[in-house]
Amino acid sequence: MPIELTIEMAVVLAVLAVTVMLFVTEIFRVDFTAILVMIALGLLSQLPGLQNLADPERLFHGFASNAVISIIAVMILGAGLDKTGLMSRVAATILKYGGKTEVRIIPIISGTVGLISSFMQNVGAAALFLPVVSRISVRTGLPLSRLLMPMGFCAILGGTVTMVGSSPLILLNDLIDSSNLMLPEDRQMQPFSLFAVTPVGIALLLTGILYFVLLGRWVLPDHRAKDDGGTGQSVGDYLKRIYGLKSDLVEVVVPEGSILRGQTFGDIMVAHNLYIVGSYHRGQRWFTPVLSTTIEDPCRLAIFGRRKVIQDIADAYGLHVLPELDIFAEAYAPTVAGVAEIVIPPDSSLIGRTARDLLMRKTYGLGLLAIHRGGETLSLVETADHKAVNISSEPLRAGDLLVAFTAWERLARLTKDRDFVVVTSDFPMEEIRPDKVLWALLFFALTVSLILFTDLRLSLALLVGAGGMIATNVLRIDEAYQAVSWPTVFLLAGLIPLGEAVQNTGTAAWIAEQILTLLHGWPIWSLQAGIALLATAFTLVMSNVGATVLLVPLAVSIAMAAGADPAIFALTVAISTSNSFLIPTHQVNALIMGPAGYKVMDFVKSGGIMTVLFLVVSLLMMNVVH
Repeated sequence: MPIELTIEMAVVLAVLAVTVMLFVTEIFRVDFTAILVMIALGLLSQLPGLQNLADPERLFHGFASNAVISIIAVMILGAGLDKTGLMSRVAATILKYGGKTEVRIIPIISGTVGLISSFMQNVGAAALFLPVVSRISVRTGLPLSRLLMPMGFCAILGGTVTMVGSSPLILLNDLIDSSNLMLPEDRQMQPFSLFAVTPVGIALLLTGILYFVLLGRWVLPDHRAKDDGGTGQSVGDYLKRIYGLKSDLVEVVVPEGSILRGQTFGDIMVAHNLYIVGSYHRGQRWFTPVLSTTIEDPCRLAIFGRRKVIQDIADAYGLHVLPELDIFAEAYAPTVAGVAEIVIPPDSSLIGRTARDLLMRKTYGLGLLAIHRGGETLSLVETADHKAVNISSEPLRAGDLLVAFTAWERLARLTKDRDFVVVTSDFPMEEIRPDKVLWALLFFALTVSLILFTDLRLSLALLVGAGGMIATNVLRIDEAYQAVSWPTVFLLAGLIPLGEAVQNTGTAAWIAEQILTLLHGWPIWSLQAGIALLATAFTLVMSNVGATVLLVPLAVSIAMAAGADPAIFALTVAISTSNSFLIPTHQVNALIMGPAGYKVMDFVKSGGIMTVLFLVVSLLMMNVVH
């Protein structure tokens, strides 16, 4: 018996149309649009005849849903791993092998995330790599918007590699068992094994990677962050722009038997008008070493100065200048250290004393680069405006602006020191806790084990790890709250009632029936394509689990009527509900939208082509493999 269009269905269709229009035009921010949709459904359900739109008692249950609690927990887990410095090491490793170009970095990040998401929830894999990609963006200068979308899309694609990679595939065998009860003996479907979908998933993942490698320059948005002072740009650029000091940060190798052996850093700095801000010898690294330190060979030095001058000195003394930072790349990354500006207040106890007297490098962790005083900049580097000055021997005065290279962690401590007024405010005031790395890894491994080897609810398994990290002080509770992207939470929670309304009012079933009526009598391959398109459309406006539960029985019925393989049609639904790239309603897309500054039209542009590629590759591979 055909399903008739009711008033409730018409209202839900209208709300859907308005929601999509608001998403595309972005009259309001997408998270606020989701809140408005939730409010509208709640109010409309109070009208006579529209009670099925939303249950007032369940309207806000989305905030406690498995999906929302899971995404909160994975954000906290990712922040905990990042707090130990582990993600920075991962980022450094990727940069070491991937270089600094999109064409090399994107395959490494996307491929890794895709494979991880084949065994854990894709939003968890994406959240885990979010801080890694953020650090890579800062260190390479590549906009975050050009890296996060490939990572996010491949996390979704990775969910199709195994039968435990996504909720629809996990659910599929149960739905097949239910459908078998209604099928004749000779048409019974066999359940799919763990790696039954692997050829299809690998093909989709490779397609996603190749898509962004080959077409990324045209389809990826370029939302560059605004200038953020000294933290997001090279130190040399900052010094040149603000103080007219032409300096580069370079790494120099001092070979064994060097004639510099025994000379102090202070003497070398004054003699050659440069700054030694780091040293490495026998596996130990010193940040802003004290000026009285003598050179022990072989070693490496991190030096500020004009690259040409440093190269000339290196040629004279038999040193080797590296083209880019190597050993110092991690410790001197813009997210860890940079240029700070600090004022000496009138009541400072440091007035009249020199940086050398104070052992400023050892005591405060400040590698003094310049003193800005009365409109004049004093520094070791000679410029067109002034001669070089030995600033380490210059008595400090009230009002002096010290320009120093420092670790952000040390600068954060100076904000509480009354002898200084820290002017720089846009630096990461994070405390890295490398001593907590074992606790972080323990609870992350425990979480993954609970997800893979137990039937524990996903959100609870993730909260076990998040709670463990907070309990062991890997992450403090306030830091955990800060780690959560609340716009993402409200976007997902606000849209859950809409998905329930689409299903509960029968709107989804009515849409499916209309489309399937149109497809009646078509060839088998076109019926399968139509079901794939239907599943793709449904997963954009409702949960992929809900779409799978609704469409698998319909797909099986169509396959039986057309004489096709019902198992393939059921698999088509379960895989196609991962084809969610057009708008940011998928959890992964919602997660990456805020940090990268994406607009809905960015997803429409990049996701539109990806959606078509997904359909073509998945349908082709399913028919070839199965």
